[in-house]
Amino acid sequence: MKKGFKAVALLVVIMLFAAVVAACGKSEKVSVGIVLPTKDEPRWVQDEQRFKDALKGTDYTTEILFSQGSSAKEKENVETLINKGIQVLIICPQDGDAAAAAVESAKKAGVKVISYDRLITKTDAVDYYVTFDSVAVGAAQAQYLVDHAKGGGEPLYLYAGAASDNNAFLFFQGAWSVLQPKIADGTFKIANSSEAEALKDTADLSQDRDKLSKIIGQITTNWDPNEAKNKAQTHLTAAAADMKGDVAILAPNDGTARSIADVFASDKDVKSFVVSGQDAEKASIQYVIDGKQSMTVFKDVRNLVKDAMGMALSILDGNTPETTGEYDNGKIKVPAKQTDVIVVDKDNVKAALIDSGYYQASDFQGL
Repeated sequence: MKKGFKAVALLVVIMLFAAVVAACGKSEKVSVGIVLPTKDEPRWVQDEQRFKDALKGTDYTTEILFSQGSSAKEKENVETLINKGIQVLIICPQDGDAAAAAVESAKKAGVKVISYDRLITKTDAVDYYVTFDSVAVGAAQAQYLVDHAKGGGEPLYLYAGAASDNNAFLFFQGAWSVLQPKIADGTFKIANSSEAEALKDTADLSQDRDKLSKIIGQITTNWDPNEAKNKAQTHLTAAAADMKGDVAILAPNDGTARSIADVFASDKDVKSFVVSGQDAEKASIQYVIDGKQSMTVFKDVRNLVKDAMGMALSILDGNTPETTGEYDNGKIKVPAKQTDVIVVDKDNVKAALIDSGYYQASDFQGL
């Protein structure tokens, strides 16, 4: 009896263990893996929740990991998700070139890769790209500066994103296409970039990445507000009197725009300034309301997330996703879905951001 009891007990334990292992294996299975650059910026934390919400009501599961500014961590995240059986990877690369190795691992594992917001470059392991029209974003920023210019010879301060981010090139390319004619006709004079000054007669930089690289290398902020602040302080300290007064500032995004705006606002020789931004971050919307930042390009991330997850669900359901264009990543032309953008300033901030339900009126003062 004792032996029989022990045998039954052992069998029960084995069955329970097998059930636990099976349950664990089932819960570990992930349909869509998502890798985002960092948790240190509000934009990506907001994206995290929106991605989770986008899968509600479906039979698919997701796991979201953050790379915290490290391409090595990014690759590790991708490997983790591959091991969990993902069928689709949505990834916003920390560094477009460096991310190639990570997505090549995904391709070898049979995973479909969607490059999200930023393009992964120099690899054929990218299946799709979901993006805002980055060239249009830069053009919109520049057009706002042109529309608010205060006469001839206005000093123009140029700043860019990170040289490791393909979007920084597209933003600047779009901005340059609008600004260059106004530099050539004397509306603006370049205040802080000898490389841009040397190319002021070159209207189109879209086909010459080397020339774009020279300018961006000189005016990069690396998307870092502190670096932007330091650069702006250096530029204003070195600026002659005729490079102050009423000025125009091309700032690449909201975080850098606020830092740069604070520096220019503290210089008694700067009478007024118009400064661009993008992302419609809450802090910058308050700056727009307060007159400290002139505009921001609103990229409705709800739509970008919806497009990215819609593409993933289409793949999971065995269908071919809808695309609206393509982007050359240096290796292949990647089919892309483009999402529209909106220029927001003090005049339309309520209609664009509050009435649309993107933010609550209670998030701001003086609206």
